[in-house]
Amino acid sequence: MRQYVTEILSVGTELLLGHVTNTDARDVSELLSRIGINVKYHTVVGDNPQRLRDCVAIARQRADILITTGGLGPTCDDLTKQILAECFGLRLVENEAEKQGLYEYIRGGRRYTPNNFTQALLPEGCTVFHNNWGTAPGCAFEAAGKIVLMLPGPPNECVPMFRAYGIPYLQSLSDELIVSHSVRIFGMGESAVDDLFAEEMNAMQNPTMAPYAKECDCLLQITAKAHTEAEAEEMMAPVIRHVKEKLGDVVYGMDVESIEEVVLPLLKERGLHFAAAESCTGGDVARRITDIPGASAVFLGGCVTYTNEVKARLLGIDPELIERYGAVSEPVARQMAERVRILTGAEIGLGLTGLAGPDGDGVNEVGTVFVAMAVEGQTWVRELHLGAFRTRSFIRRMAGNHAYDMMRRWLTGLQVNR
Repeated sequence: MRQYVTEILSVGTELLLGHVTNTDARDVSELLSRIGINVKYHTVVGDNPQRLRDCVAIARQRADILITTGGLGPTCDDLTKQILAECFGLRLVENEAEKQGLYEYIRGGRRYTPNNFTQALLPEGCTVFHNNWGTAPGCAFEAAGKIVLMLPGPPNECVPMFRAYGIPYLQSLSDELIVSHSVRIFGMGESAVDDLFAEEMNAMQNPTMAPYAKECDCLLQITAKAHTEAEAEEMMAPVIRHVKEKLGDVVYGMDVESIEEVVLPLLKERGLHFAAAESCTGGDVARRITDIPGASAVFLGGCVTYTNEVKARLLGIDPELIERYGAVSEPVARQMAERVRILTGAEIGLGLTGLAGPDGDGVNEVGTVFVAMAVEGQTWVRELHLGAFRTRSFIRRMAGNHAYDMMRRWLTGLQVNR
């Protein structure tokens, strides 16, 4: 596939007002990167016909692919289809199949009005993306040398529609296909990964490698273009082996979204269970594992012991220990992990205590966290200084990543604390 210049145009006044976060552009960009299409521009415009025309005119000058999100609904401010059709000289025609589908969808329990059926008006000659997740269909067309895709705005419609229809449509533009794999990394930042592979990445053409930063870890994406998937996989295989060997034990998985996705099957394989005693993370470690189907096979439970009194009453932490060392300390984290393991009967216990901010405790700076893991006969503690400038959500997620990384390393025979 040739290197297309791609722009995402997100439509909606609510995005400009800050009432809604524009996750569509982020998610569509990430999916495009997986097939080797790099987005050059993100644009956000309100529900205003002339400003939308102006944005389309600019996109036509600088982009080969224009992807819009939002503005496909039935209300008077949903103008994306009308303006895009006008800008590219296309008529809107009623799609009978989509109209009937809308009727069937709406009559299942909603009172429908005639404006609902404006959603079945689509640019003539377009490829229809049927909406299995809502009402407004998306579409794609090619005109004036440009490729245009229109997607609905709600993220739970936009993203699955783009996966199901948009990605295959774009891949069909070439007799070659693009295959990617993501090597997930924890314990080394994006800049360090880039520095390690910079010379190799600059020399590569096909396959290619590129590092990407995530919130609390990073990934190295390896992409190949070939006539068949098997050929692409064969091209990438030696690169992936080389990358894993060079990075070593900071690699925690391939083509996964989070470190807990890797830990869960490792625990299942060994028939082991864990429990968590959390303070600064507020139950986030438990939430993350229970978000994954099958978590009940490995996670026994846990508790959020936010105050010193509750740490003592529920976990049996020695009040004198808290008085002597403070709640945010290595000895307290150690006892939290050991006590929750014993109380629940789990083979592994986790203890997390720290300062997520914005206030300190007069002793430790914000971002100080102690993460402990206990098994029978041994306990490890990591002392983290994540930075006083970090957000609460970052500190909480990073602390959780360390807890899961400690389990991953122990379960795979690696040194728990490097």
